Amino acid sequence: MSNERSTQDNGGGADAVEKVVWDVVVVGAGPAGASAAHAAAATGRRVLLLERAELPRYKTCGGGIIGPSREALPPGFDLPLRDRVNAVTFTMNGRLGRTRRSKRTLFGLTNRSEFDAALVDAAVAEGAVLRTGATVSQVEQHGPVVPDRRTVAVVLNDQEVVLARAVVGADGSASRIARHVGVKYDQVDLGLEAEIPVPDAVAQDWAGRVLIDWGPMPGSYGWVFPKGRVLTVGVIAARGQGNATKQYLDTFVARLGLAGFEPEVSSGHLTHCRAENSPLSRGRVLVAGDAAGLLEPFTREGISYALRSGRLAGEWAVKVAEAPDGVAARHQALNYAFAIKAGLGVEMSAGRQLLAAFERRPSLFHGALTSFPPAWGAFSKFVRGATTFSELLQRHSVARRALSTINR
Repeated sequence: MSNERSTQDNGGGADAVEKVVWDVVVVGAGPAGASAAHAAAATGRRVLLLERAELPRYKTCGGGIIGPSREALPPGFDLPLRDRVNAVTFTMNGRLGRTRRSKRTLFGLTNRSEFDAALVDAAVAEGAVLRTGATVSQVEQHGPVVPDRRTVAVVLNDQEVVLARAVVGADGSASRIARHVGVKYDQVDLGLEAEIPVPDAVAQDWAGRVLIDWGPMPGSYGWVFPKGRVLTVGVIAARGQGNATKQYLDTFVARLGLAGFEPEVSSGHLTHCRAENSPLSRGRVLVAGDAAGLLEPFTREGISYALRSGRLAGEWAVKVAEAPDGVAARHQALNYAFAIKAGLGVEMSAGRQLLAAFERRPSLFHGALTSFPPAWGAFSKFVRGATTFSELLQRHSVARRALSTINR
């Protein structure tokens, strides 16, 4: 049974949802989808947000809220933070540990179930209609279920058809909308995570401090993110090394002295980074967030990319919805792609360079962050949102040359 919430009168009840041609339909109520729905609804358009799960729901995610994420939140949004981080312990596969501290908060930590639900509430408050328990099976822009060329048909699993002038696909890394658009990925990683309740004494030891461990496989790393009496412990590595990644997590947890505590959740998730030539739209359909493969390649941080791309997708979807014909819709969709590539695309390019160097010389990264103050300063500025990886490489010729040398 679907759950439907609205702050506006759309004609009443489920029948209105079935019959209305929505200006924008957003598929997926994660950070990208909720941001898209909020941005589109803020213009006064009729917006429907479809989510297959009931909210709140768990998502495999560290839950780090860095500077760019905070800046992309809706105005007046109250972040449901569980902790604020001002210290980072770095280790090299469990060795050579060193803690660096900051006088300023570096970033916040949240539970995705609470964060996503709050974002959806903000979108609903802006006028979007939420419908949960709605699983999308396909999107059609031609054929008998499409009444005209200005309309997209979103077909649900029960064969119900929802009509829209524009669609935003924000349905995650296993996105059906991404398949319709033809999104291509050139980097896929496996993240494994455990939510581990701990006693107060252990929780207090971690309060305000995270751990980042550079892992045993090229490009891998692990983390501990404290959230009150629960520690989020995870690892990530390139797909295709499932057994080794599981072994890394088990060893990591045991090394931290946490093996004796029973996780309340253990989960896994594939993250996808788009290929540079991957499409971001098809006709009147746009993709954002994980569905578009928008992710920081080095850290695999995705929340800020989801929030920023979702907001852009919502804004441009309104323009696509207003387009009188296919040519005009295509023009607006290309403008969305240009906006993504000029911002997030540039940042992803820098992240790819950093990941390639990290895969070859992880000890260099560890040594720089733990012993070279400018490197720690650059890391601090990045997570606070004062700079980006691309800006750092542009401004610091020494770092740019060092990466170029390593990556030859």
